[in-house]
Amino acid sequence: MDSARADMLSARHRLQTRGWITRHAEHFRHLPPPAAELWLGGTDDEACEAHPLAGAGWTLHPLGDSAQGRVEARWLDGADARQRAELLAGLPVPEDNDDAAPFAWAHRALCRHGLRLRIGGDERSASSRAGIVWLQLRHQPRAAVEAPLLVLDLQPGAQVVLVERHERDATACSHAVVQNLQVHVRLGEGAVLRHLRIVAPGPQDSLAHHLHLRLARGARHALATLAAGSRYHLQRQVIELQGESSAARSAAVLFAGGTSTLEQQVRVAHAAARTRSDVAMLALARDKAHMVANAHTRIAPGAAEAEVRQRLTGIPTGGQPRLVLRPHLEILHDQVQAHHGATWGALPEDALFYARQRGLDERSAHALIVEGLAGALLQQAFPDDADLAPLGLEHLLHEMVARHLAQPAAAETDHG
Repeated sequence: MDSARADMLSARHRLQTRGWITRHAEHFRHLPPPAAELWLGGTDDEACEAHPLAGAGWTLHPLGDSAQGRVEARWLDGADARQRAELLAGLPVPEDNDDAAPFAWAHRALCRHGLRLRIGGDERSASSRAGIVWLQLRHQPRAAVEAPLLVLDLQPGAQVVLVERHERDATACSHAVVQNLQVHVRLGEGAVLRHLRIVAPGPQDSLAHHLHLRLARGARHALATLAAGSRYHLQRQVIELQGESSAARSAAVLFAGGTSTLEQQVRVAHAAARTRSDVAMLALARDKAHMVANAHTRIAPGAAEAEVRQRLTGIPTGGQPRLVLRPHLEILHDQVQAHHGATWGALPEDALFYARQRGLDERSAHALIVEGLAGALLQQAFPDDADLAPLGLEHLLHEMVARHLAQPAAAETDHG
């Protein structure tokens, strides 16, 4: 038996030994994931119709006319022993004390394809727009049950703007997909990554996206997420501020309607002095959707002068959705600044009134206010980046808000 196959079988055995995520797991207590069998699939999973050369899997595209000479990309086959070793090199082994460890073991058991990106910096990166690397990554499913992998290494001083898109193309893959994605991002000293993620699954898809971010001294990461609900949808971020003066911002606008689900988890660990983190979520739910906004920030004993902010907002936009907001701080040092809060409630009546006074119908008034709230939140992720117009963020937000508010009311379900 080759080592790649042995590693997959070993991971499957480790998952069986440890067991799956229970309903008592602290970080999954409000929205437990489907059983392990769903994420492991069979040995002959139905392939999607699109061949990799036609756009399935990871595809890499430049943004604008910036030079991309400092980007090294390797598409690797997880079923080949040598390529699998390169694909997984340097990645952490799942820790059993982590509630999400079963997802990581299931990923290792099924991972067959991955992409590693290495982006270098140069002397222009820290002081000039010309040194910025602009990239777009798109991913289309390759199988009915899949575990794709992305590893992104930014060398010291690199500056990158990355758009990562996960939007289903029905012409390429029409059936429901189960996707357990792992993304590992490592930022070298002084590196800067501005990262936009768009995740729009099909209504019957089951997704679990796990982002592991590690920042060295002086590195900065800004992440804006636009995500829509599905049969089961988890967006989980683990951010490790390991270097002094590193900083991370995470802003997410989440949509769910009908009977869909969506959970956003953000876990931040401040392990060094003068680190900063800012986590903001706007959960928009309607009908009978179920949404959870879950933020946890830990300030270690040695993280003097750390600055932490958490702001979670939930707004029902129609029907009777279930919204859970969970801000949490764990502070083990007394020389810090920390703020957190959660607010839940309908759209402000005075804003709706003034919008209607401008001649807007009710749906247009709702859309105008929701777009304003969402746009202000995303602006917090990129506060100093007026030159990010090529990302098309305003247009994306407008489309997702319109799609969310136009959804038909959920059909009555049989409770008998």
